[in-house]
Parts: sequence; C-alpha cells; structure tokens
Amino acid sequence: MSTPSGPSGELPRTHEDSIVVAAAPDAVYALVSDVTRTGEWSPVCVGCEWDDGATGRVGDWFTGHNRTPEREWSTRSQVVAAEPGRAFGWAVGEGWVVWRYALEPVAGGTRLTESWEFPSAGIARFHELYGERADAQIADRTQHALRGIPATLAAIKAIAEREAGAAGGADPGPRGTRAAPRPR
Repeated sequence: MSTPSGPSGELPRTHEDSIVVAAAPDAVYALVSDVTRTGEWSPVCVGCEWDDGATGRVGDWFTGHNRTPEREWSTRSQVVAAEPGRAFGWAVGEGWVVWRYALEPVAGGTRLTESWEFPSAGIARFHELYGERADAQIADRTQHALRGIPATLAAIKAIAEREAGAAGGADPGPRGTRAAPRPR
C-alpha cells in the first residue's frame, strides 16, 4: 500500500508489504532486530553495526552502510520500536525516514510486514539538502523502497525458514498447521 505525494513532496510518502514466513514470531523478530545481519537481506544496506555497545532497545543507535550502483553512503539510525515477537523499527537521522517490521502470528508462522515512511519533515530536509534536485532524489528513494521491500521480505523469509528448519521446523501455528515448503 502506498500514499501519493504532491509534486513538491509536501505529503509524507508511505509504502508497506507483507509476507508469511514459516517461522515463529520470536524467531523472525530475533532475525530482523539483529541489525548486524541486515546486509544478508537488504538490496541496499550492505552492513550495520550497533553504536556504543547498543543492543537493540528503544533509543539505541546504529550505523548502516549502503550501496547502490550510483553511490555509497552511511546513515545513523535510532531504534523507535523494539517489542519482541511483535515489532522492530528505526528512524534514520532525525526521523527523516522511518522503517518498521510488524510481526503477527498466523497459522503456519508469522505475517511479516515491512513499512517505510518518508515523513513531511524528511521531505523538507531533502529540499534543504538537494535544492532543485530534491524531487528527483525523493523519487529515487521512493522507487528504491517500492522495489526493495518485496525483495527484502523474500530474502528474510528464505533466511528465517532455513534457520527454522535447521532448528527443528517452524512454529506449527495456532491450529497445528504448517506452511507448505517453498519450492526452490
């Protein structure tokens, strides 16, 4: 689901997508909240590390390293949601972009939803930083999110299901059903 933005970018932009993962919510949370593993599934972020001994609690900071064919950059992000088995999220910079994972137990595992919000304050900051190039930068970041979220979710699903299988299988869910294995 996405919300449009006007030509000057004054409205926040949002997007989210979901996938069902054949693994328990706590296992999926342990994976997505370990920012040091982000490079395993992100099409843009090649790695992260916790800042100053942080461990993933709300208020903790981490640094992410990103790469696209056009450029490389690093960002600092602050954890804004850390509810084991339920939600993990972070704000980039001073809240310029917010990323979240929401986890919901379902038959056969976990519905994992990744969301991205480019709030009005972040859009305004891009206009300050990029001037006349801001709208192009905003459109580029939006396209990376629209393409990246499905790819990220598919990669997380593959990793979580592989690890759940190695650990003895997925949580059978509330009715004792298991998700069918994904064809390879």
